[in-house]
Amino acid sequence: MKIRILIVDDHEMVRELLHHILKVQTDWAVVGETGNGLHIIPLIETVAPHVVCMDINLPGMNGIEVTRSIRTQWPNIKVVALSAYADRHHVLDMLHAGASAYVTKAEASTEVINAIQSALDGRIYLCPDASEVVTSELLSRDVEARSSIVLGTRERQVLKQVAAGQTSIEIAKLMLIAVSTVEVHRRNIMRKLGLHSVAELTRYVVNNERSGY
Repeated sequence: MKIRILIVDDHEMVRELLHHILKVQTDWAVVGETGNGLHIIPLIETVAPHVVCMDINLPGMNGIEVTRSIRTQWPNIKVVALSAYADRHHVLDMLHAGASAYVTKAEASTEVINAIQSALDGRIYLCPDASEVVTSELLSRDVEARSSIVLGTRERQVLKQVAAGQTSIEIAKLMLIAVSTVEVHRRNIMRKLGLHSVAELTRYVVNNERSGY
């Protein structure tokens, strides 16, 4: 069975670009598209997608509100956020609404396939710009609330890559260190922050956004 993808963006050129990028995946199929936020829910009921590639700034109803509605009505549908912006407000609001991935349009050509696959695999995926926002937010809030916790330089580097959805093998290749060393850093980061998974790490940032942690 092919993975069914719905493309949502108010610019026709962006929708055409995504079509071009996604068509190389023979086991995926674009089953619909729209540029209006009010049309998304009725379209989902018609085409039953597995993944929605979601722009944020849409006429009718913005992508954050629609994502929240989708995740409430169809929790199995994965939402991959696509935006021209990678600021703290947009990234954290989309993640909090239930998006599984966040990719800027500038990086879509190289990141969107990885983002969709990660979402399908049940993992959170952040493009480099969004990862920087989440990591910075995590570290800044951690400094305020847990002044006794100190992450080393290597731990901060690993944390950035973990938050971006990289595996230990990928991090090891990128940082030119052993996989076992990456695993040690990951365990230390999770222990220091009191977390137990990458999903918890990202949710930690998003959930504490509301409380001003």
